[in-house]
Amino acid sequence: MALPAQISVSFDFTSGATFGYPFTIGDTKYGVLGTGTLAATTTPEPTVDLTSDVYSIKINRGRNIMRDTYEAGTATIRVLDPLSYFSPQNLSSPYYGFLTPLRKLRVSATYNGVGYFLFSGYTISYNYTYPQGQETGYVDIECTDAFRLMQQAGITTVASSPSGQYTGERIAAILNQVAWPSSMRSLNTGDTLCQADPATNRSSLDALKNAEFSEQGAFYIRADGTAVFLSRTNVIKKYGDTPIEFNQSGGIPYSNLVFAFDDKLIINSSSMTRVGGAAQLAENTASIAKYFPHQNNETNLVCLTDTDSLNIAKIYVATRAETTIRIDAMTIDLLDTNVPTATILGLDYFSNLKITNVQPDNSTIVKTLQCQGLSWNITPNSMKCTVTTLESLVDGFIIGSSISGIIGQSIMAY
Repeated sequence: MALPAQISVSFDFTSGATFGYPFTIGDTKYGVLGTGTLAATTTPEPTVDLTSDVYSIKINRGRNIMRDTYEAGTATIRVLDPLSYFSPQNLSSPYYGFLTPLRKLRVSATYNGVGYFLFSGYTISYNYTYPQGQETGYVDIECTDAFRLMQQAGITTVASSPSGQYTGERIAAILNQVAWPSSMRSLNTGDTLCQADPATNRSSLDALKNAEFSEQGAFYIRADGTAVFLSRTNVIKKYGDTPIEFNQSGGIPYSNLVFAFDDKLIINSSSMTRVGGAAQLAENTASIAKYFPHQNNETNLVCLTDTDSLNIAKIYVATRAETTIRIDAMTIDLLDTNVPTATILGLDYFSNLKITNVQPDNSTIVKTLQCQGLSWNITPNSMKCTVTTLESLVDGFIIGSSISGIIGQSIMAY
């Protein structure tokens, strides 16, 4: 059965973080201004299309709902290798000399002439299998997104990181420190001010996540490889967007709905401490009386004042003090002709999803949630996407919203 979208897997053997073809002066293909990408050399190294040899694609991107943080996206691309081209010892391979870790790989899908990236990342291993009694061997190319690069880049000082800098400006300074390409950033300014960088030994990813948490915003890697930072205000506003409807009749069909009703995500007591500041405690006594204490503690935040720390503690508890039945995930089969291919390919973090489910007892559950994870499983005869869903990461009052715009009930953010 033909897939509903044309899948493409490209492998770029050039060095550097930027995706694209290296710019080469005088080359009719790679020397076009606005098309080529400046690379580490003046000679184009191989950029190859692996699509015809790809047997399966598995992609996992998203937020860890228990750790309450975005994690590195990963992909495993199984490539048939009958001529041992991916053996680093094959001197006749066209890839000989280029098969090293941290090369660039992209997975995209094209539907009705529109392209959608599903994953952009960097190779971390090549796992070879040559099954006995079979003619064709294969290699599993394991990849991760830019979070791994940022985790491995240790920093102490951050240039241009004075007191009074907004969180988005601090994130830009950290990315500058590790030479992250400016063309691969989409950063809001932020709403919270930072103190001067503490100049401690840490990974650049830890420093970025500190600024993200101090903002109560969102920092993640988009499917096209771009580093994205959303301010607290824009995270809240996203929950007011018109949701995509999923249901068992009339809306987009789904399967394998994962329900949960537990206390795992409850936080009703929170202590936040900035660098050089005093611990600031916020509690919801009604939630503590109902569910017992569920506490979290964060220290060494880079927010500017103790008031900022207290505001973080208050909004964190206000967003997480209660629990209801959850829908944690659902699976969408793109081979189902009732599934709009472009809509699913266009899903990204913070896409709003209105999910309606009729239970066996004829009761109905309706939840408006946000996409916070996308896992793709693609073979020549299958194309499925499992969507991780969550409530809004930060609650706030949204004028006109039937969910977050209720006077006397909806939370007012700071």
